[in-house]
Amino acid sequence: MYNIYYTENSQLNEFADRLTSKFKVFSAAVRPANFTKETDYSYKTLDKSESIVFNPYRAVEPLKSFFTHPQEKASEYFVPDEKIIPLGKTVIFGVKSCDIAGHKIQDFVFLEGVEVDSLYRIKRENTIFVSSDCTDFKQVCHCLAWDILPHPTWGFDLNLSPLNDGFVVEVGSARGEELVKGYKEYFIPAKDTQISGCRQKRENLISKLKKHLLPQNLVRKDSVQRLMKDGYSLDTWQQFMLTCVECGGCNFICDTCHCFLLADKKKQPQNLKVKVWDSCQYANYARVAGGANPLKMRAQRLRFRFTKKFDFFVDNLGIPACCGCGRCIEVCPGKIDLREVLKDLAKKLKG
Repeated sequence: MYNIYYTENSQLNEFADRLTSKFKVFSAAVRPANFTKETDYSYKTLDKSESIVFNPYRAVEPLKSFFTHPQEKASEYFVPDEKIIPLGKTVIFGVKSCDIAGHKIQDFVFLEGVEVDSLYRIKRENTIFVSSDCTDFKQVCHCLAWDILPHPTWGFDLNLSPLNDGFVVEVGSARGEELVKGYKEYFIPAKDTQISGCRQKRENLISKLKKHLLPQNLVRKDSVQRLMKDGYSLDTWQQFMLTCVECGGCNFICDTCHCFLLADKKKQPQNLKVKVWDSCQYANYARVAGGANPLKMRAQRLRFRFTKKFDFFVDNLGIPACCGCGRCIEVCPGKIDLREVLKDLAKKLKG
């Protein structure tokens, strides 16, 4: 059990400012106005003397974008661990509970398989999560449907809970405790009244989010694997496929999707082998030498995306590969809503 501290707003900003001299620091920033009425937040590099922006809900980008990139030189991945130059440490402010829950899938894929992705491991070991409670939610947020609370309970180094003119700072790891001790002038032990005030704010938000989700009649977490198995041949997939434009946005914005392929890129004096994000919604995703393609039809590819999330990972990790962030719902030009697909399966199977 680690200690709980309190820091004032001005102290937190001084703390972050000090960190910029030793770490690469990222924090949330308000994105320019978009097509929705909601305010969006995006990660940006925190410059010296720049104040922290508290994001009330998750940022637009998935957390995975700090650890894998849409395109990278594959040659960097095929070198012995001892020859990899250690990367500079990174601190990310504003990580949310859904991000941490979703990132468990990335860790499983790149750290717990037969082979460990060396660069991913190095980046993971050198990244500090300063997470924070959600104090609001977007219309598409539905973390509670997957038993994920809107405040982190694990997987963070430090967590910030806003309270009056400061933050309750919860330590979640030995690395977080070490960071606090290294900058102890900015932190004082939290009072019992501050801790109870933090808990009350959390309970209030959970209650508000439950009221938001109740009319949606979302499917239960423990039923999704059965929906995948029993609904495999239903016309749901054909129905929702009709508006899919195969853009791959749902995969790229998702913090649990992780597929990649190796491709060649022309460059002088020698061509490069690159590792690029792949999408199971692409027509050639499953095509093999000779032209055979077990996922030739769009409906098959849409179904594959869901069975991977809600059947494969339930079998292999014990949890669905969805954190309820709603990013895929926001990004889809075809207005395909993951929640509605699951509800359609449940409705047809019940009937």
